Amino acid sequence: MSKAKSNPAAGEPLSDPHFEVANRLFFRLYQCSNLMHKNGTRFMADYGSTTQQWAVLGALARPRVREQGMSVKDLIEFLLLSRQNLTAVLDRLETRGWVERVKDPEDGRSRLIRLTTKGEKIWAQMLNSIKAFYEAALDGFSLEDQILLYRLLDRMKDKLSTV
Repeated sequence: MSKAKSNPAAGEPLSDPHFEVANRLFFRLYQCSNLMHKNGTRFMADYGSTTQQWAVLGALARPRVREQGMSVKDLIEFLLLSRQNLTAVLDRLETRGWVERVKDPEDGRSRLIRLTTKGEKIWAQMLNSIKAFYEAALDGFSLEDQILLYRLLDRMKDKLSTV
């Protein structure tokens, strides 16, 4: 199968349909990500929180993590953030009294991040706004649509992690 060639340096668009679809797909993901942060932060306005803070609190609120906490390394891997970005978010959350750094019982030199009592209360309150955000953003998507989208995005995430 021959693909039409063009000269992008001369400002000519590529006429490869695979490239065109991929270009639109990745641009749409970029737009969705920006809108998720913008509108998600609007839903978190009552708490003065951002979507990154919401994600960190959510990671720490999971039942398997809630008691002991997570290492910074595990949070970085789970949330796919850089250490620099995560450290800034953790510092803000710690200043607000929502998270704390505690000694790792298995390695006293290491620290674990966990929700404070105040953080748990804030998280419980945030869940109403998060639910409202999800309902608004997914209005018109059937459960089957949502599952399919999740599976497709999960496949893309896995593929992107190997690029």
